[in-house]
Amino acid sequence: MGFVTENPGVLTTIQDEGRYGYEQFGMSPAGPMDLRAFRTANILVGNPSGESVLEATVLGPSLRFGRDNVIALTGADMGPTLDGQPCPMYQAVAVRTGDLLKLGAAKTGCRAYIAFAGGLDVPQVMGSRATALQNKVGGWQGRKLAKGDQIGFRAPNPGLALPRTAPVPAPAGREATIRVILGPQDDAFTEEGVNTFLNQPYTVSKDFDRMGCRLEGPVIRHKTDGNIISDGMVTGAIQVPTSGQPIIMLAERQTVGGYTKIATVISADLPLVGQRKTGDVIRFQAVTVEEAHRLWREENRELEALKARLDRPQPAGTTYRVTVNGRTYQVQVVKHS
Repeated sequence: MGFVTENPGVLTTIQDEGRYGYEQFGMSPAGPMDLRAFRTANILVGNPSGESVLEATVLGPSLRFGRDNVIALTGADMGPTLDGQPCPMYQAVAVRTGDLLKLGAAKTGCRAYIAFAGGLDVPQVMGSRATALQNKVGGWQGRKLAKGDQIGFRAPNPGLALPRTAPVPAPAGREATIRVILGPQDDAFTEEGVNTFLNQPYTVSKDFDRMGCRLEGPVIRHKTDGNIISDGMVTGAIQVPTSGQPIIMLAERQTVGGYTKIATVISADLPLVGQRKTGDVIRFQAVTVEEAHRLWREENRELEALKARLDRPQPAGTTYRVTVNGRTYQVQVVKHS
């Protein structure tokens, strides 16, 4: 047993990189709401970047560990503690049997990620361990974690050489500029409507979950109305129904939709949307497809560089386990010439 859930938090699910190839059957891809934080957490504990982790929303869980391992926390700052002591974020941390990891309410952002060296021991469904709440498949019994759930580690690695750290990103704040590519139905809107979309602020409403984010703000005017013949949906698509209020489709979106889509959030900025809270403000900025590709390549290069740095062989030395004030640390002593 890897850990037992003593308190599940508001919404804690198991997510991997997502379930793809089944949208023609109405199956959502699921996966993380903040792909950047998700991948960083996995890299910190030496996992493949798409390995299964926990995603916690707004208020995090409390986990009691049943065996030694290494973990990492990224994303929203939920004030994590390990046995009552502050637990650093964006850093691999050794945990031992009996330790209690506790996350509270999000101080910044909305979603935190907890990665475990070796991943989580839950079955693959259609090639993925991601929880799709709308479809009730994947993760742990197709649902969010509940008190008493016991989840195992597939291949724990408590001997992972430490330290392993990543840069801590600056908090995004309560207002964010989200870059988009206009279309595919931007021609269904008046010129005034497109200008409103690109130049006015929109507020995140209470209607915000893993499926989508409904915004409130100035009405975006259509030439006629917001209805179209249903067509395919992608993560980040921004639907505008006849009401003129935009909806950003997210990880557990439907696979088709019958409302006009004025734009699509670029992949590099989807994590910013995933970390929004009710009351936060979003502004939209149009960019080209080429710019979106450049930003996506740049983000992937940064993550690849982080992985290469952390996985670089360390100088030979002697490793010791040292206990200080009841906490056990792994220390490597290296002799330099």
